[in-house]
This record gives sequence, structure tokens and C-alpha cells, in this order.
Amino acid sequence: MEPLVKIEGLKKTYRQGLVEVPALQGIDLTIRKGDFLAFAGPSGSGKTTLLNLIGGLMSPTAGRVFIEGQDMAGLSPAALSDLRLRRIGFIFQAYNLIPVLTAYENTEFVMMLQKVDETVRREKCMSLLKTVGLEGMEHRYPRELSGGQQQRVAIARAIVGEPAIVLADEPTANLDSATAAQLLDTMEMLNRDKQATFIFSTHDPDVMERASTLVRLRDGLVESVEGAACTG
Repeated sequence: MEPLVKIEGLKKTYRQGLVEVPALQGIDLTIRKGDFLAFAGPSGSGKTTLLNLIGGLMSPTAGRVFIEGQDMAGLSPAALSDLRLRRIGFIFQAYNLIPVLTAYENTEFVMMLQKVDETVRREKCMSLLKTVGLEGMEHRYPRELSGGQQQRVAIARAIVGEPAIVLADEPTANLDSATAAQLLDTMEMLNRDKQATFIFSTHDPDVMERASTLVRLRDGLVESVEGAACTG
């Protein structure tokens, strides 16, 4: 079976003035469909950089990332944008909701870009907002929602377009432990019921404990892998 994500010799170096700062120093990793995977490690280990490279939000200094067998380096800007729209969902630590749109409209936005029929959009949005515990709050704006509720909208937005991969950058970092646990329950349910593949970057021990695959990073290298993903 073709791996969902294949990473070969991935390196990323940042420049700060005349100084080069290596963030990733050669990552080889295979991620399978349906995984619930977490990148863990101290600050500066390369977690967020690796997540951003998988999402095509930046280009590597060396190495390649394949999504469903497709080499991201070979894509034009338009094709890369289309891949992100149709195959990758994003959940950000700061939520990144559009403040002038309601919870429903934020969730619907991805499907509007995908040119999904309005009737289908409405049915999927209402069903998914109910699934993530926001029934009755569909028409509230982000400022009218708690942090946990905003993150629920972000989860719904990330999953509604039925992407192959959902990338979640420290999704529980700004939440209290009870709210974080509820959101992880929701993401585990979506992983199980909708076969959504989740890839986290995290410091949260609860996320690490729940992950079916835990990839520990240190100094831009894979320190260890526990679970289904493979290196080499």
C-alpha cells in the first residue's frame, strides 16, 4: 500500500543574518493512512517546521515530501495550492478563524473554495458542527465563543472538506486540561469514524499518550519512533 506521507532526507535551514540555523538535519519517515501521529520534542527540535513542510507551507532546503505518492517539490504554485485545499486540513494553535464570519461560515468556507453545492455544504456543516459539540452556536462569531469553542470550529473547518491529512500545530496549547481532553476525544472520534489522518506537533503529554504513533524529535533529527510509522 502506498504510504500517505513519505519523507526522504528532509532538511531545513533558516538564515538569521549571516548565521545559518539548522531546523531539520535529515528526516526519513513514512506515515500511513488513518494514523493518529504526534511529533514531540523540546522547543527547537523541529516539530512545527516538519509540520509546515508536510503541509507545503514552506520549501525544504533539501530532501522531498510525497503526499499520496505525489512529490510536492514538482508541483506548480497553483497545483500546490489546490493540493492543500483538497487534501490537507490545518488546525492552528491560535485558531486562525476569520473574525467577520460565523462558526457556520468559517466551517463552510473551505467547501465554498472547493465549489461544493450549497445544499451539500449546509448538510455537511450542520452535521459536523453538531458532531464537534457546537449545535445551536452555528451563527455565533468567533468573539462570541470561548477558546475551546473556537478550536472546535477550527477542527470542523479542517475536516469538512474530507482531506487526506489534518495537520494540528499545538492544538491544545491555549486550552485548559478539561477542554483539551474533550477536543482530543472529538479528534479521536473523527480519526476513527471518518478515517481522517491526524498529525500533531505537541508538548502536551495527553496528546502524546493518545497518539497511535509517537515520533520524538531532538535537534532536527528523529530520536525515536513508537508505533506504526517507520523511518529509514
